[in-house]
Amino acid sequence: MYLLELGGENDAFAACEAASAAAGVERIGGGLAVARSVIPERVRGLAYTHRASELVGRTDATVDSAVALLEAAPVDREGTVAVRARDVRGDTGVSTSDAERALGQVLVDRGFAVDLDDPDHELRALFAPSVDDEDGPSVESDGAAGEAGVCAIGWLTAESVRDFGDRKPTDKPFFQPGSMDPLLARAIANVAGAASGRRILDPMCGTGGVLVEAGLVGADVVGVDAQSKMVGGATENLGHFLDGEEDHAITDPGDWHVCRGDATRLPLVDDAVDAVVFDAPYGRQSKIETHALDDLVAGALTEAYRVADRAVVVADRDWTGAARRAGWTVEDSFERRVHRSLTRYVLVLD
Repeated sequence: MYLLELGGENDAFAACEAASAAAGVERIGGGLAVARSVIPERVRGLAYTHRASELVGRTDATVDSAVALLEAAPVDREGTVAVRARDVRGDTGVSTSDAERALGQVLVDRGFAVDLDDPDHELRALFAPSVDDEDGPSVESDGAAGEAGVCAIGWLTAESVRDFGDRKPTDKPFFQPGSMDPLLARAIANVAGAASGRRILDPMCGTGGVLVEAGLVGADVVGVDAQSKMVGGATENLGHFLDGEEDHAITDPGDWHVCRGDATRLPLVDDAVDAVVFDAPYGRQSKIETHALDDLVAGALTEAYRVADRAVVVADRDWTGAARRAGWTVEDSFERRVHRSLTRYVLVLD
């Protein structure tokens, strides 16, 4: 079993993304989840999971309980160690410095040398509330967590690469207002299943933000947009990040192609791609080229159903009805508040 440290403000969405790199993801408390297995290389490309650790066990969110857990657990490791403790949401009242000292002493008593700068092994001790204020009660923890919360301990296995700030929309070669930030774009790409050997299509690609992130985790990407200006801009951005000298990639970047086209009449054969992602135009009265917004999104969903068996749609309104009419089953849906006047809806479709 593995321990996942989730990020962001919505644990359910973070767990959904984590499922692209792990099997059997189950939330156990605010900001924490467990999984039956993980793919370390894929964990490196996650946006809303910071770390994955080999689970030692879980107990109540107190230092004494954490010490008792570690004392009873086998430690089949050699080399130097360090203990890092976190109060995940900052409200368990646990002293992380006390936890680090106490757990470190358990390891010293077992003969381990401590190296805080460059240890061979890092023990993560995570203290979290058992109720997530946003998502409601966390998944039941089989009696492992008490009312005080949950403590989970694990040996660090993999960390995500936190370089998203280097790809802010305003820092890209081509920028347009309203572009999606790279953190959310990476998460959307991962939820869609972006990985080496997979092909991802964005039929309304805009500046190419989601495709950049999908390509950086190894997927081959295809962008379509009705506006020649956006086709040129996406081409510039994809070339810069997927073919350029800067190394942001988690693995070898995928191939890419961008063309001008209509999202409601894609120039693709049936089942041409593995997944479709798109950020629908915002504003109930939006009109793109010759399509009213409702017709554009409905047509894009129908075409997506023809060319792929999975889709992730981001919008400023809930398009569940249109998705179902196009033949999709809604696997998951999320609301993500961006600011006071904008909430993004994310639909995961199969």
